[in-house]
Amino acid sequence: MRPTFPSSWRRYALLINFIALFLGLSFLVRLAFSFWIRTELDWHPLAVIRTVVTGLFYDLGVLSFFTLPIVFYIAILPHKWVNSWIDKLLIYGGFSLLMLLFSFTFFAEVTFWEEFKSRFNFIAVDYLIYTYEVVKNIQESYPLSVLISGVLLFSTSIVYVFYKRGVFKATLYYTALLRTKFLVLTVNLIMVFGFIGMVDNAQAEWSPNRYNNEISKAGIYSFFAAFRSNHLDFESHYLTMDKDKAFALVKETLNDSLTTFEKGSANPLRRKIAQPIFGPEEKPNVIFVLMESMSASFMQAYGGTGNLTPHLDALQQEGLAFTDMYANGTRTVRGMEAVVLSIPPTPGNSIVKRPNNTDLYTISTIFKAKGYTNSFFYGGDGYFDNMNAFFGGNGFIIYDRGRGSILSEKIKTTRHQITDQEVTFENAWGISDEDIFAKELKVADVAYAKKQPFFHFVMTTSNHKPYTYPDGKIDIPSGSGRDGAVKYADYAVGELIRQAKTKPWFKNTVFIFIADHCASSAGKDEIDVKNHHIPAIIYNLPQQKPLKFAKEVAQIDIFPTLFSLFNWSYTSQFYGKNVLDSSYKERSFIGTYIKLGYKEKNKVMILADQKKVHQSNYDYQRKVLTPQAINPLLLNKSIAYYQTADYLFQNHLLNANHED
Repeated sequence: MRPTFPSSWRRYALLINFIALFLGLSFLVRLAFSFWIRTELDWHPLAVIRTVVTGLFYDLGVLSFFTLPIVFYIAILPHKWVNSWIDKLLIYGGFSLLMLLFSFTFFAEVTFWEEFKSRFNFIAVDYLIYTYEVVKNIQESYPLSVLISGVLLFSTSIVYVFYKRGVFKATLYYTALLRTKFLVLTVNLIMVFGFIGMVDNAQAEWSPNRYNNEISKAGIYSFFAAFRSNHLDFESHYLTMDKDKAFALVKETLNDSLTTFEKGSANPLRRKIAQPIFGPEEKPNVIFVLMESMSASFMQAYGGTGNLTPHLDALQQEGLAFTDMYANGTRTVRGMEAVVLSIPPTPGNSIVKRPNNTDLYTISTIFKAKGYTNSFFYGGDGYFDNMNAFFGGNGFIIYDRGRGSILSEKIKTTRHQITDQEVTFENAWGISDEDIFAKELKVADVAYAKKQPFFHFVMTTSNHKPYTYPDGKIDIPSGSGRDGAVKYADYAVGELIRQAKTKPWFKNTVFIFIADHCASSAGKDEIDVKNHHIPAIIYNLPQQKPLKFAKEVAQIDIFPTLFSLFNWSYTSQFYGKNVLDSSYKERSFIGTYIKLGYKEKNKVMILADQKKVHQSNYDYQRKVLTPQAINPLLLNKSIAYYQTADYLFQNHLLNANHED
């Protein structure tokens, strides 16, 4: 049946049909996502209604941006040009391109949800920037020919159906009245400016169930909202307190019998940490491995099944294991920020990816002062996520697959390319974990020959989609899923230790294995605590008996604790603590891109934008959060940690502007 409209509206036939199509398909997408996570969704009738209504509201916002160019075109096109060749070209061509974009977005949303259980967010923004790695990952993870064919078939089918229905004919052969043009354009402009000036994506987060919130959102709107909020000014978006009181509270939590704060320092947290005189400082080599997506739940010690991590499980039995450690965030750069800077996560992008992030006071500063050479190893191109600029600008020699020098002339560092001859296997994200460990071992041999103590920071990549790795290494075929990638990553760790034991420098080398973040951060809670629980093991410490340290600790504590085990006295600007000290009080930091969580055992405070705060009780057995009344002291601690961390970075007070 052909569409019928009042004569003054026939020019808008294509637009009206597109609006109906968009709203209908958006509803179907929401329905599909709802059944995808049906056991976790809040299905109360009122919650379902609000999810649908909120989703419709954001869909109308997206439509207002899509339709504005069309409405504007109809408004300004002279009457004599209606049904001209240029009119036909723009109508047919423009709509076909719009359908290609619309279809691509639909397919992209489905694949994004499959991996992250979320609408487009800041990860999607990053993916837009680092196209090489992302395109290769898509090629290796999905049947690309099927996806492209699906996009073309879907968009072509819509154009064909609209053509057969006579929608294009109605649009081309009629002219809207002047008052109709004015009315439609005015309404469209009001909607656009209304959504720009008065609507925020956070307003879709009305439910304590994160999944209801995500389904309430519109993917395209969420993408541009994330793009706009690349960095969130803390004082404008979060609850704050008096700055001096905030620093005083943090200093109180950092103070102990070994700490002396420096008077008059620009950074109020700068302090001397003097170890008891038990003997001389120890200076073993340190190989630090930040493991991609290695959730604690994969290990047998934490309930993992399938015997996926036999080597890590063995190391946990032999070394110093932190059994209740929590990751700062949900991205690799958050893990890097946590261990290198020993700082709580700040809202928006990680410091690793921000401007003015070089010459900071980092763990490299400490190691350099003790006479170590510092090296960063990454199996892909370190341009990704700004890693080379960050590590190169903070005292590390770079070993990666990229070519050329570090981009910024301000960064004076050496960069070594991992050559093709050193690679046995490579996928979208980089060379296999075995290959990166082999490169690290070569560099360690050279340092030992020169009698040079070394600190090596190794970032692994194999435990990442497309989950491919060398054949014949484990009993799970390459590319078959996450379990195989986890087991291969563990196998590579076992090979690293096996080969290192043959080296003359092994007895004087400490190994640290810790995850950057968990394999998944998605859950129905606004911050899913269980998906921040990570393994952390210090292995081969001199004189260290096997120990399972069961107190809650943060990712930022790993190096302050290591330095104390080495009996090092040093200057610190870190938020991390030596958790083995008798005065240590349990706490951790668990953030997302916007939500900032502070945890003390079962008490969890969450700071959100729009100056919102929520406190919950964490049930360790059921692994869920339940709302709880706000504890003023816990709230003040949470604000103090995050506010001061943001203040120090924004005011360039994290810089290494002194000599030790």
